[in-house]
Amino acid sequence: MNDEVTLSHLLKIEADADSLIDDAQAEADRRVTEGEKKNRAAYDQEYQKGAAVEEAEFRQEIDAVRENCQKELAAYRQMLNAIKADNAGFSGLLDSLFFGEE
Repeated sequence: MNDEVTLSHLLKIEADADSLIDDAQAEADRRVTEGEKKNRAAYDQEYQKGAAVEEAEFRQEIDAVRENCQKELAAYRQMLNAIKADNAGFSGLLDSLFFGEE
C-alpha cells in the first residue's frame, strides 16, 4: 500500500505541476499579447505624429514652390509684355525665307 500512496502522491504532484505550467503559459501569453497591444498603440501614435509633421512640411514646401512659380511666371509675363513686336522685321524674315533670295 505504501507504494500506491507514493505513486498516487507523485501523480498528484505531476498534475499540480502540469496545471501550474498551463497557468504560467496562459499568463505569459496574456502578458505578451498585452505588451504587443501597448507597443503597437505607442508605435501608431508616434507614426501619426511623424506623419503629421512630414505632411505639414510637405504642404509648406508645396506652397513655397507654388508661390515661387507664380512669381517667376509674373516676371516672365512682364518681360514678354515689355518686348516690342517688330512686325516689319518679322514680315521681312518670312518673305526672305519663303520667297527669298538664294
